[in-house]
Amino acid sequence: MARDLPIRNDIHVAVRVVYAEPHSRPGQHVFVYFITLENRGTETVQLLSREWFIYDGNGEVGHVQGEGVVGEKPILEPGQSYEYNSFCPIAHPPGSMQGYYTFQNTLGQLFRVEIPAFALRLPDTSPRTLN
Repeated sequence: MARDLPIRNDIHVAVRVVYAEPHSRPGQHVFVYFITLENRGTETVQLLSREWFIYDGNGEVGHVQGEGVVGEKPILEPGQSYEYNSFCPIAHPPGSMQGYYTFQNTLGQLFRVEIPAFALRLPDTSPRTLN
């Protein structure tokens, strides 16, 4: 079971999030997230699957699991990076996402990499006054 796999931190995960206002409406706010994975380890690895936990402002929790990312199972040699983007709609911002990637090394050993929690927030559009 994936939850019993060791967690490693030699795959660095960086996330940037953008609110997709043109694709959003009340009750469905769309956020685009950009992920960079960097292999800071010493062995070649392949991303096999992902698992996401998605929280909205009402306390609802979504769970998404699947193979690869955006239809790919990238192989990362030491020092290599891989970038992709995807999106997530939530009904009630603010929310957050976090999860795990499951990787495999060339010996077939499986391990997980934590995806740190990141916020899904509407942009601050309130007027500002300078004093």
